[in-house]
Order: sequence, then C-alpha cells, then structure tokens
Amino acid sequence: MPNEEKHRVKPPRLWLNKLADIGLYLLPQVLGLALLVLIWSIIAEKNSALPTPTATYHEALKVFADPFYQNGPNDQGIGWNIYASLKRVALGFGLAAVIGIPLGFMIGRFRFLAGMFNPIISLLKPVSPLAWLPIGLLVFKAAHPAAIWSIFICSIWPMIINTSIGVQRVPQDYLNVARVLDLSEWKIFTSILFPSVLPYMLTGVRLAIGTAWLVIVAAEMLTGGVGIGFWVWDEWNNLNVPHIIIAIVVIGLVGLVLEQILVAAARAFTYDSN
Repeated sequence: MPNEEKHRVKPPRLWLNKLADIGLYLLPQVLGLALLVLIWSIIAEKNSALPTPTATYHEALKVFADPFYQNGPNDQGIGWNIYASLKRVALGFGLAAVIGIPLGFMIGRFRFLAGMFNPIISLLKPVSPLAWLPIGLLVFKAAHPAAIWSIFICSIWPMIINTSIGVQRVPQDYLNVARVLDLSEWKIFTSILFPSVLPYMLTGVRLAIGTAWLVIVAAEMLTGGVGIGFWVWDEWNNLNVPHIIIAIVVIGLVGLVLEQILVAAARAFTYDSN
C-alpha cells in the first residue's frame, strides 16, 4: 500500500494555476456584464418602452436564425448589412493607410514637409466626421463613395500623426551613424526608421480602425442604402426597439473584433533588421 500511494498520480499544479488565472481573468468580465444586464432589467421594469434583456434575447434568436435573407434591396438580413459596412470600412481605411502611413514617414523625416503639412493637419483634424459627408455627396454624387470618403478623411489623421511622431522620436544618434556610414535613404528606412516607428504606426492604425467603424455607422444612418447604420435607422422608423438594441450590441462586438485583430497582428508581427 505505501508503494501504491507513492506512485499515485497527482494533479499537476501547472494546470491548476492556469485554471486559476483564467478564472481570475474571466470573473471580473462576467460580473461586469451581469451588472450591465441587471441595470438594463431595472430600467426596463420602470420604462415599458424599453424591452427587457429576455425579450431582446428571443428577438435576437429570430434575427440570427436567417441573417442573410434577401427580400429586395431595402429588406435584407443583418448579415448582409454588416458585410456592406465592413466593405466600405475596408475601402476607406485601406486608402487612408496607403496614403497616410507613407505621408507620416515623410513628414517625420523631412522638416520642410512637416512645416508644410502640420498647419493643414491641425486645421482639418478637429473637424467632425459627419461634416465631411456633404462634401462627399457633392463631389461624388452618390451615397456609397461619399461614405467611403468620410471614412478615409477621418481615418487618415491618426495614421499620419502617430507615424510622424514615431519618426521624430528615433534617436538622433542612429541617424548620425547612418550619415557617417553613408547609408541610402532606403537603407535608413528599412534598417532604422521602420523598426523604431512600427509601434507608433500600429497605434495609429488601431485608432483609425475605431474611428472608421464609428463613422460608417453614422454615415449610413444619414445616407441610407444597405449597412448596419441604415439598419438601425430603418428599425427606428419601424419602432422596433429590440432590433435597435441588437444592432448596438452587434456594432460593439464587430468593433471589438476589429481592434483585437489588429492587437493580435501587432503582437505577432516581428521585424528582423538582419
């Protein structure tokens, strides 16, 4: 019997520690969500116009039972509306990245360009995103490109500013060594600037994607068509409050997923200067 006790398998402490860590990580989040649902329930009890969490949950089951149905151009499932919004965000955000990141490098690298563009950025950056929408409608004569324009013009500023700040904060000693070694501008960019600026650049990209998602929802509410913002406005016109709440949750979840994708990409991205 003593020998059997010695060879008895004991649960490894490593797994127990991991389970404890997971529990400590999830518990505050679960409690926070439970508190939100509790507050929602209390308000719904006091105001009959607001649906309860249970009623909204049952309505959500119906909405997501067939998210990709199509009964015409203005009657489509929530899945198609999310897809349309994401497509607009991808176009506007992609154009902003293609233009904003290189421009940020040039502004941070060359003082003359910084002096030329800084007043423009300072003037245009505080403008409300929706203030750009009428300009887009005037120029493009259509809602779809106008919405993409609004995303582009509001997403580009975080990329330009954060990238240029990153370039300006590269230690001057590195650039002095590059000058002594007579490195080409391309070699300076690939070996010195890009590795140093990458964290700033990714921060700008994260800020820009959040701005882009906010803007598209507001723009679609004003321009109509297909999109999650239009879906919210259409459900409001139909006085379908449970669908509005479902859309709010979906908008938040999609925004969270987009940000987490960029966070994961930033953590996984490694740059080897060798």
